Amino acid sequence: MKPEETKPIVYEPSASYSGKYSYADYLTWQLDEVVEIIKGRLFKMTAAPSRIHQKVTTKLSHRLYGFLEEKPCEVYIAPFDVRLPTSSTKNHDVYTVIQPDVCVICDKNKLDDAGCIGAPDLIVEILSPGNNKKELQNKYEVYQESGVREYWIIHPSEQTLLIYSLKEGVFIPSRLFTSGDNVGSNAIPGFNLDLEDFFKDMD
Repeated sequence: MKPEETKPIVYEPSASYSGKYSYADYLTWQLDEVVEIIKGRLFKMTAAPSRIHQKVTTKLSHRLYGFLEEKPCEVYIAPFDVRLPTSSTKNHDVYTVIQPDVCVICDKNKLDDAGCIGAPDLIVEILSPGNNKKELQNKYEVYQESGVREYWIIHPSEQTLLIYSLKEGVFIPSRLFTSGDNVGSNAIPGFNLDLEDFFKDMD
């Protein structure tokens, strides 16, 4: 019998690594930058989010927080680890760890000291130059597969919102919402966003 192959411990992760990183690997890293793992592949943040990105994040999370007070759901903003297991929840079996810009979790059993283990009810990603492919392709796939009920994509410079709603395991896109639309959430019943009001003063 061949001895069981073990993966060497890597303290400085590489985006070019041909194997799969797990959450167990992630916990060994001591980095100044924010990183994510999507299906075992490493993604590094190339730069700090723009001021407008942060303004949108703060404004939306503030509105969600106010709406959710005294309700069972909780809102979190990045950096906040969301682990999306495919089967086992053991650290070495989890190959996706992401940092959504904003997320809402209604099942408190999914919350622990490390963050969230399992799919949030609502995830919001705010596009920035350089991260659009990751948000629109890679994250779309893992969010759909893991069972995120609703996925919002906000484009600050174009002042638009696209919503993907999970129906029988498949994301169904909305039309592209923009200024003048009042948008509601199926995942967070009763929460509405007046986009004209929301996007005003976004400069």
